[in-house]
Amino acid sequence: MQGKMRFGAAGKRVLIAAVSAMALAGGADAAEAVAAAATAKVSEVVVTASRTDLLGAADTASQGVVTRTEVELRPIFRVGQLYETVPGLVVTIHSGEGKANQYLLRGFNLDHGTDFASFVDAMPVNRPTNAHGQGYSDQNFLIPQVVGGLDFTKGPYYAQIGDFGAVGSTHVRLIDDLPNTLEATVGTEREQQVYAGGTLHVSEDMRLWVAGAASHFDGPWSPPENFRKYVAAARLSQGVDADGYALTAMYYKSAGGLLTDQPARAIDAGVIGRFGTLDPTDRGESERMSVSGHFARGGDRWTLNVDGYAIRSRMILWNDFTHFLFDPANGDQEQQGEARTTLGLNALFTRGADIMGIDVEGRVGFQDRYDSIFIDRRHTARRDVLDYCNLGLPASPTAGQLPAPADAHTDPGQAVAFRALGGACTSDTARLNDLGLFAETTVRWTDWLRMTLGLREEVYNAHDRSLTTAFAGARSQTLLQPKGSIALGPFWKTELYVSAGRGLHSEDVRGVFATAPGEGRPGLLGRTPLLAPADGFEFGMRTDAIPKTKVQVAIFREDFRSEQRYVADVGEDTASAPSRRQGIEVSAQVRPFPWLELNTDLAWSQAHYRASPATLALFGLGGTSIANAPSFIGSFGLLVNNLGPWFGGLQWRALGAYPISDGDKDPQDGGYSEINLNVGYTINDRLKAQIEVFNLADSHANSSAYFYQTRLTPGGPTPNCDTANASTCYQIHPQEPRSARFTLTYGF
Repeated sequence: MQGKMRFGAAGKRVLIAAVSAMALAGGADAAEAVAAAATAKVSEVVVTASRTDLLGAADTASQGVVTRTEVELRPIFRVGQLYETVPGLVVTIHSGEGKANQYLLRGFNLDHGTDFASFVDAMPVNRPTNAHGQGYSDQNFLIPQVVGGLDFTKGPYYAQIGDFGAVGSTHVRLIDDLPNTLEATVGTEREQQVYAGGTLHVSEDMRLWVAGAASHFDGPWSPPENFRKYVAAARLSQGVDADGYALTAMYYKSAGGLLTDQPARAIDAGVIGRFGTLDPTDRGESERMSVSGHFARGGDRWTLNVDGYAIRSRMILWNDFTHFLFDPANGDQEQQGEARTTLGLNALFTRGADIMGIDVEGRVGFQDRYDSIFIDRRHTARRDVLDYCNLGLPASPTAGQLPAPADAHTDPGQAVAFRALGGACTSDTARLNDLGLFAETTVRWTDWLRMTLGLREEVYNAHDRSLTTAFAGARSQTLLQPKGSIALGPFWKTELYVSAGRGLHSEDVRGVFATAPGEGRPGLLGRTPLLAPADGFEFGMRTDAIPKTKVQVAIFREDFRSEQRYVADVGEDTASAPSRRQGIEVSAQVRPFPWLELNTDLAWSQAHYRASPATLALFGLGGTSIANAPSFIGSFGLLVNNLGPWFGGLQWRALGAYPISDGDKDPQDGGYSEINLNVGYTINDRLKAQIEVFNLADSHANSSAYFYQTRLTPGGPTPNCDTANASTCYQIHPQEPRSARFTLTYGF
């Protein structure tokens, strides 16, 4: 399959010059690295229990491939924690199960997905210009049993990764042959779930699988969360991923309570219990349906991949973060609503050749995504829409701050109240189109030197129309993103990497056009751009030199021109000051016996804003510390498979201390530590049983913590949020107590 051409030295020099000019492309993601390895060196790819060995194939030390085995063995409390298989990533929540999780990686609090791009079957999960958070990534539609593994990257070094992927990305692969199983689960936190799935083999290489699940969860919360979720999926596939096709349909619907972060002083005073809430009417409802298709053909060192998708989603969130701070009469509950249609098409052509003894592989492609969105915000009391709005006045000027309407009246020092137009405080229709064009080339100069260089051009177009102010505007922006990596080795089963590149995240278009208050950056700094670039570099090492052990080390730094800042008291993200993260990550997997793997992932990082005191003041920041940016993330895992009838896993994960007041080093939350356990036993060929125990040590820490003003009762005192009196403005979401879940699986 691989032809060779021989040329003289002069011809080789000419070609090298030509290839160097071509090499304005590069940075394949993990899936492409594995595909390249499968083409060039299949025999060198070794699958362990948790991750695929990418020695000789990866572009960096921080990318990888998680196998289905780890997904099956790892104890996972909620579906979003599938992503904790990515080294150094913590997935937590600050509200109920029906909202997107929070993601923390490399010293970033990525909120609900601001700079963590996730894909399922080539469909993007992130939602730009979302009602609750930029890049919102709700993973609840995913059924864990149909996951075939995932590929992950970190840093802005991969030409095929665009919006939201500058810090990290994951591509979830769906299984093509789903085992025929029935499952029933019950848990101590009033949890029940049933699942059924299986595959029909239509012909020798054509398969159709169908899967569905229904679940209910109350949790420790008071009142009970009463979260109900229904998911279904079907997939028709023929051939293999590199030469075949697949059609997939997915559906998800859920509803339940949202118990957001609560004032710590209310818990300490006994006003509410540790798992209670000041507003029991907070709630969330979500629905998502999608169809996606994959087509691939290949020949003598060439492949063509085409993916398309259509997604329809809607969600409504009712949240009351500040209680009676802005509206002493009816409280501060708000309804955030969204309806969205997303269409997309991706194409990738790969061509490899052996030219003058040099192995060259080029890739060229495009990714086009279109979103049509209706999004609004309403003031509510017990989920009933009120006919007026309360606009909180920030301490510093913000881009997009709406002027007070003529009929406004002011609650002294707190908020502007004005009549809601059509029941909405803000209401927008937006159209977004994100076109990414990329090219990349990997050149294996020698057996010990390869180089991947690439170029990506982002072409972003946005249109926004405010239904409350009658404003309409359109804007476009392009951003060129050079990327590159050099790999040296393997020497003695060890490889060294140097990588650099530029990535980006998009901004909420309501902040770009100033149609929603507090969404953009301060007006004195100029208008908010559509695209905010991020530049990073990384040094890494990957080694298999120690017998039965694999180690990866990465030293990184990344600068954002505009940090995505979570504004906890209104439940949205906004553009903030420039920022920097730097740190080191260490990962290792040890396989002392065929049935046992030990693994650990440790990450230390520093985070701070990079701006003058005057610029920081415009953002309302008194210093350079970044809220919710953890300095340490760690985990230790143990996976057991095929130990006679036994299987399972033990996972310890820890989140280090972090500041909770943006700009200030103190106060801090201490983070948390949690141990989760999964023990399974195969009873016979058809029946197996599992018990999972979460928070085994019954830690009483917080899963998240924030620092902002709240007023507990109408007419009650409003605390002064200074760092010397931190407890008055300390808002927390407690970690769930120890719980257990029992699952019985029947194969047929």
